[in-house]
Amino acid sequence: MEFSQLKTGDKLPSTPWFSVSQDNINEFADATQDHQWIHIDAERCARESPFKTTIAHGFLSASLMPKMLDQVVTVDPRTHTMLNYGIDNLRFLEPVRVNDELRYGFEVTSIEQKATGLLYKVAVQVDIKNRAKPALIGSFLMLLISK
Repeated sequence: MEFSQLKTGDKLPSTPWFSVSQDNINEFADATQDHQWIHIDAERCARESPFKTTIAHGFLSASLMPKMLDQVVTVDPRTHTMLNYGIDNLRFLEPVRVNDELRYGFEVTSIEQKATGLLYKVAVQVDIKNRAKPALIGSFLMLLISK
């Protein structure tokens, strides 16, 4: 599906399941310099964490959003450029434990003409396999610029 063809109200297919490994968590910790023990110290988590295992940074799940969106829509680089424009709102509802599997669901909630292109507001829900509550819900903003 081509991103430029989306309209307000369009629901995109869900992404395939993505497993969050300890390597993913460690690399995110290194990139953000957030080395809190609850993310990287499995032995301490087994003893002290209420989750009994490491958990991913909330923003790791959020930062995967563009990658996951690319799995369900395309942008023709000959005619358009897509830029992350921001996050309108974001709530972390359930911790993502190491080796949890995530699936992203998207819905276009509005499209607004800006001077530089079309601003898409996209509602996102990140489900965790075999868990009732989603990892996060939010509204992300994507700017589609015509060349």
